[in-house]
Amino acid sequence: MAENPRETSTDQSDSSPTGTPAVSPWHDLESYIAVPRMQNLVLSPDGRTLLVSVSTLDAERTGYVSSWWRVDPEGRDRARRHTRSTEGESTAAFTRDGSLLFTSARPTPPAPQQPERPGPEPDAPGEEASKDTSRDTSKDTSKDAGGETDPKVLWCLPAGGGEAYPLARRDGGWQGIATAREADVAVLAAGYHVGTSTEAEDRAKRALRKKRKVNAILHDGYPVRFWDHDLDVTDTRLFAVDLTRDTTGTDLAPDTGAFTDVTPGPVRGIGAVEAVAVDGSVAVVGQSRPLARGRRQEVLVEIDLRTGEHRDVAAEDGYGFGSAVLSDDGRWLVTSRQRDTTPERAPEVDLWLVDRSTGEGRVLAGDWDRWAEPVAFSPDGSTVYATADEDQRSPIFAVDVATGDVRRLTGDGAFGSVRRSPDGSTLYALRTSYTDPGTVVAVSVADGTLTELPGPVDHPELPGDLVEVETTTADGVRVRGLLARPAGTSAEHPAPLALWIHGGPLGSWNSWSWRWCPWLLVAQGWAVLLPDPALSTGYGQEFVQRGWGRWGAEPYTDLMAITDAVEARADIADGQSVAMGGSFGGYMANWVAGHTDRFRAIVTHASLWNLTSFGPTTDAAYYWNQEMTPEMMAANSPHAFADAIGTPMLVIHGDKDYRVPISEGLALWWALVSGFDGPPEDLPHKFLYFPDENHWVLTPQHAIVWYETVLAFLEQHRRGAANAGNFVRPQTL
Repeated sequence: MAENPRETSTDQSDSSPTGTPAVSPWHDLESYIAVPRMQNLVLSPDGRTLLVSVSTLDAERTGYVSSWWRVDPEGRDRARRHTRSTEGESTAAFTRDGSLLFTSARPTPPAPQQPERPGPEPDAPGEEASKDTSRDTSKDTSKDAGGETDPKVLWCLPAGGGEAYPLARRDGGWQGIATAREADVAVLAAGYHVGTSTEAEDRAKRALRKKRKVNAILHDGYPVRFWDHDLDVTDTRLFAVDLTRDTTGTDLAPDTGAFTDVTPGPVRGIGAVEAVAVDGSVAVVGQSRPLARGRRQEVLVEIDLRTGEHRDVAAEDGYGFGSAVLSDDGRWLVTSRQRDTTPERAPEVDLWLVDRSTGEGRVLAGDWDRWAEPVAFSPDGSTVYATADEDQRSPIFAVDVATGDVRRLTGDGAFGSVRRSPDGSTLYALRTSYTDPGTVVAVSVADGTLTELPGPVDHPELPGDLVEVETTTADGVRVRGLLARPAGTSAEHPAPLALWIHGGPLGSWNSWSWRWCPWLLVAQGWAVLLPDPALSTGYGQEFVQRGWGRWGAEPYTDLMAITDAVEARADIADGQSVAMGGSFGGYMANWVAGHTDRFRAIVTHASLWNLTSFGPTTDAAYYWNQEMTPEMMAANSPHAFADAIGTPMLVIHGDKDYRVPISEGLALWWALVSGFDGPPEDLPHKFLYFPDENHWVLTPQHAIVWYETVLAFLEQHRRGAANAGNFVRPQTL
């Protein structure tokens, strides 16, 4: 066991974030929220240190804290913990010498600590010492005589081991970290109030607003909020950091000489750092630029980290550019390019290759009918590695730069957080699927051979199996789905069916989700259908186009067709089916409710109800304005069919949902209540409201409430009207 007194009792082991649950997490929600979750990979420049971020339940069981765990790239040794603090660590990047930069809310020490300062022996080179002597925060996480808890600090864990030390701190915090592989250069992103040009001015503005208790925001553009939070009028500034300079003095703010502001002046809309050149000469960053009538243009900007000079590297009218990767020699940049949508034309996504020596760009693999996301170049720049959805999977592909030929490297699973080894022989990735919550894997680029690496998390056995299903629609289109079945399901023991509709709508049921987990329903006896109807990704451009602007047409008929096919199976119970969905899936649940009474109950989460009024209220009105005409909105709006709803509905919505605002849920709820002619006590519908949750339900305690309520509502109505009064109310509601 670890000796660090600051670690919680649920996260002390060096070799495993938690022990094996005493109760199956699929049958016990308290155990479910406690299962550790792997999220992201980082690889050191020499390829010897591979880290995975693991989130574990905090001591209060109301949130998660993350730490970095070391996975052996060769697959020989067990995983070991690399960073240690009760508060957890987040964004991380390796420096050239193998030191790890990360942000953390751990308390800062009372005095500067140099990387060479003697400390306890680490468990292995580069790991943080088991016993952090800075302070014991078991009783007080605010401040003490020795230091203060500061979530705005960038830390450095030296490659040689020992304790992490603070590298840079600022009152406004840090938004991101990126580093060069072969140079002592890092790029830090930070937010500054509009009108401030120095750290002192920004600090003074923050202090003034705090002192006067002012949280008002004066906007002069759009958007004004995002996802679940208001957008401050701040600009993102980028700093090139000379890592050979000492930044551990008393003043840790970016006004020290080691920091060079490479975005001086009013540079608006700077986003994430997409790539840093191997030699540290340039960084490629995203920028969102305002256009007329509230529209936005997404471009890529190249910034010289020595001079601060900016130039567009990918900017084109009618297109937006996303994630980007630079080749090792710096000549090539590859990015994902998306054509702007219109109500009649769905988005089109391709790989865009830019020759930085000339500035010219071209489509790469133009005949490949998939929406690809670039993840790496081969060392010689001849191959681009990319991921793309395909038939309810998201494999890694190798794309030849010269010919555009595409070769699929991996089979089952969805692959994310892909990292390339320095010699180019191996790709490391986090693989998930609906039978795999997350496995760190090594993939040979030569032949696709996949090796599962010993990770820090043991996955619990699933309570059933997963089979692939498909059908052919009336217009001759193949529609796929996954069917999760309880153990022992057969013709003699059929299971009731739950149709679960994915959100997006441009997405696919192809990767594990802790938010939308079918196995919790399977454990209670449900067979869960996860279909990919029209608008889903992974089936080509035409499959998306056939549902574009026609939400209530082909996407709906596709869902009914595959439900028909699955209900015809001998292992599915007759007449007990239910339906559920979130976001676009919630929209479709509402549409289903107004167009068929085949389901015993319907759950609609964060759903769109009135398309004719929704647009201006969402945080992305500019996008919605390009999605449908007013006529399309009226024709496809569920609210127009409210009078036809007879199926019991559970409405779920969070007040902090700015993507689909709470007004949609409130309008739906009023339509259900005001449209019910019976006695109020006989109302078959329910409304689960979360004042502090966003488009998703992220806090562990509310995830429990969500699943308890959904399962109780579905079970209440599964057996028909005779059981309508048998709703088992969750204990906390």
